[in-house]
Amino acid sequence: MQAHHYLGDLPKIGETLWYVAILRQQWVALLSFSAAALKCAVRDQWIGWDHRRQYDRLKLVANNSRFLILPQWHLPNLGSRVLALCEQRIQRDWLERFGHPLVLMETFVDPQRYQGTVYKAANWLCLGQTKGFRRTRQGYSNLAQSPKMVFVRALQSNAQSLLSRPLLGAPYCPGDVKMLLTANQMRSLPEFFTDIPDPRRAAGKRHRLSTVLAIAAGATLCGMRGYKAISDWAKSLGPKARERFGCRKKQGQYLVPSEYIIRDILIRVDPDHLDRSFQRWNEAYAGADESLAIDGKTMCNATDEQGRKTHIMSAIGHETKTCHTQKKSASCR
Repeated sequence: MQAHHYLGDLPKIGETLWYVAILRQQWVALLSFSAAALKCAVRDQWIGWDHRRQYDRLKLVANNSRFLILPQWHLPNLGSRVLALCEQRIQRDWLERFGHPLVLMETFVDPQRYQGTVYKAANWLCLGQTKGFRRTRQGYSNLAQSPKMVFVRALQSNAQSLLSRPLLGAPYCPGDVKMLLTANQMRSLPEFFTDIPDPRRAAGKRHRLSTVLAIAAGATLCGMRGYKAISDWAKSLGPKARERFGCRKKQGQYLVPSEYIIRDILIRVDPDHLDRSFQRWNEAYAGADESLAIDGKTMCNATDEQGRKTHIMSAIGHETKTCHTQKKSASCR
């Protein structure tokens, strides 16, 4: 791939599978399928999903990140045949390797070099072109450079409706719901924590309380659980994201709080203040819940003077995870 593909080799991007096509005991083609593009306007519009659902469902989309037919093997119909063979087995392979199915495949073709003939012959659908921006370490390039043709191939007949439906069950959504924060949401989060009293001493503070709490909240919204996961998520933030969260700048770099600082603040801060701040942010930025989950629990070792156990019934929004109401009761059962 490094020797013959015009883009060279590609490192592993998230969940990745490599395929080798063999004919007459010889390698004739190489392919890689990787994590889907984070953003693609024509693809997202075609699917019809919104921003809140997109991030958690990108794992159901695989990107054909490389496709190379080796020199001297450019035979008629070879490319479309190889794609068809991959389509027949990738769902099974993906499920066995990563524990969840695939619903859609995508790829990007440079129109200055190719016209996507192989993909058209394999019944892939051309959705249009990208806007031409590319990912950089700082986020996205400032200028549109080289728009690419966008092709998709549905692995299920209901791919669009499945990816855009309000709720997904197993095996498509085996874990907790996650979301992707927008730039405006990152900038807004610290503002909702500015009025919370800082439990730390004035001396030795390296990070603003609002920044630490905003990063912890952002990590939790994106599915992180535990101090280590929150800290790792913070370290993975790019320069633009760190700036939006209000991280302090030292020698030209934005610094994120350590795991110790995050844990120390979350343990000591008043939970009632945190809850009120979360509620205000949720009211301002979270979309309306399309469905509610009713959940009941019996509190362990919580009994009244008559020996009755305490029960809590809650109504929680599926999308926003907001607890809209909660009722306590005691029963002799």
